[in-house]
Amino acid sequence: MSSKKSTQYWRNKHHNSRRKPSISSRKKCNCLKKHHTTQSLVFPSIWKKLRENNQLCDGKVQCEDGVVFNIHRIILSAVSPYFRALFTNSNNRGCPEIKDANVQISSGAFKVIIDYAYTGNCVINKSNVFEVLKYADRYEILDVVENCCEFLVDHLDPNNCLQVLKFAMEFGHCHLIQQVKIYLHQHFPNIFKDNEEFCNLSFYHLKQILSDDCLNVKSEEIVFEAIKTWVSSALCNRKKYLPELIKCVRLGHLSKEKIAKIAYWPTIQADPASSLYITDILGKISDYGDIDAKPLSSYLLRPRIPYDILFAIGGWSAGSPTSFIETYDNRADKWLVSKDTDVLARAYHGICTYNGKIYIIGGFDGNEYFNTVRCYDPATHIWHDCACMYHSRCYVSVVLCNNKVYAMGGYNGRSRMNSAERFDPKANFWEVITPMQRQRSDASAAALHDKVYIVGGFNGQEVMNSAEMFDPSTNQWSCIPKMISARSGVSLLAYHDALYAIGGFNGYTRLASTEKYIPDKSTTWIEVSGMMTPRSNFGTVILDDYIYVIGGFNGSTTINYVEYYDRELDEWMDAASMNLNRSALCACVISGLPNSKDYSFLDRSQKQQNEDVKGNCKV
Repeated sequence: MSSKKSTQYWRNKHHNSRRKPSISSRKKCNCLKKHHTTQSLVFPSIWKKLRENNQLCDGKVQCEDGVVFNIHRIILSAVSPYFRALFTNSNNRGCPEIKDANVQISSGAFKVIIDYAYTGNCVINKSNVFEVLKYADRYEILDVVENCCEFLVDHLDPNNCLQVLKFAMEFGHCHLIQQVKIYLHQHFPNIFKDNEEFCNLSFYHLKQILSDDCLNVKSEEIVFEAIKTWVSSALCNRKKYLPELIKCVRLGHLSKEKIAKIAYWPTIQADPASSLYITDILGKISDYGDIDAKPLSSYLLRPRIPYDILFAIGGWSAGSPTSFIETYDNRADKWLVSKDTDVLARAYHGICTYNGKIYIIGGFDGNEYFNTVRCYDPATHIWHDCACMYHSRCYVSVVLCNNKVYAMGGYNGRSRMNSAERFDPKANFWEVITPMQRQRSDASAAALHDKVYIVGGFNGQEVMNSAEMFDPSTNQWSCIPKMISARSGVSLLAYHDALYAIGGFNGYTRLASTEKYIPDKSTTWIEVSGMMTPRSNFGTVILDDYIYVIGGFNGSTTINYVEYYDRELDEWMDAASMNLNRSALCACVISGLPNSKDYSFLDRSQKQQNEDVKGNCKV
């Protein structure tokens, strides 16, 4: 075999090993699915040297701006079926092989493609990605197409996502379209407010977006505001679409007062069909009571699928620890009992999330103090064990900072602890770090600006109001200002660049009070609005940009009450209560699950309705 044929064979052998079986099979829609291989394509360094030295070149490619590239036809043909067909005249057999080609692409973009052909690497950036993707697709260089799509997905933001979607739909990149639509649904409130392209959407595409169950809006008022913005931008031409668009607003999830406010929009009042529709809806909504009684088959009353899933795990209930898990659907304001329970019941444990997984750390089952760590993957519904801590810890304070899990203080069955350790989820490895300045059990921790903060707790003799901060860059603890109130069973959260210490027990009574501290700006803690219900040892999360508090102990009994704090109003409001009264539980939020519908009230209701239909059929 000649050296040239040997090179072509080697190149094609390895290149084809990572291609889709048939390029023609994807031509109908240019659908690109991510592909991964264990065997990398080989790019001998000699190819780059031959190109740099302009040696053994046997062809030329001239770009639209007149720049000419000397190339090796065999190398360009190996990565591109388009150029292989062009240079070998496979479509015109019997004709002499072509050595020169003219392409309608800028020299800058073509250089990216040439760089890939010779080295396997190419530099994609915001200025060239659209042109490179367009022509890499035309030349059927799938790896470059994939690199461009990955770049666009990684750099999606509210300002560019509609432009990317328009481009992807124009060229039929199905996988990219799917990814952009997911981003669009998840970040829709920011997109319609900040993206200049929003008002250029077609009626069809706008209706498609607003009708989707996965549209992430915390209130249907946002859907109406989007319609209002789009219609008002070209009122004369678009008011005819209003009767169809207004049906995208799931009015069954709004109060009568808010629906009436929508009805007062002059454009709706001037449109008989829209006005009559809303009047009819107001009459129907009064016929329904609780959402459980509403016919979810009706689009009007169908809840969206939540983007954020709140998990409440374990805790103390009815005199013993529990393995009970509930999830909260914030779009339906409903708690659902999960079947994915941890094997071991536990309370006074810690929790954190990393890379879409939930880590349950330490805790107490009524007899044993745990140093164990359990990991739950809600995307697969699977639990597994992780490396154990050095110390058993209940009443432990846990937080994630810089992709490391910190477990601090707690009680090991003998003493209150000041020791701390850190877990690397990727390496599945714990390491001991500098101990805290104070012994703390039943304290609470939060991470803010790459630092770990811990407040309050019980040292075995007194409930404390002290607080301290750990700087991972120096591996040192330092004191920060003391809280106004001593608190154990407290919850600390990082929220809008401030630390919020909520509730707890001061040694005498359960607290409803809340105070906040702004590191590097405040010299003291300041009080903000307190909860409606005093509580200690409860769960807390940030959800929909609100602080949620879940369950706890009110001084006489465990509770299932849930409320949330609106920072802008400085006000607490009720949310749906859990199914089970419990304290010493932990809560967390996982966002963007691919199977978030599994944890939705909509999915649960549909399954129940299907079971009811099957049961009736059997009868």
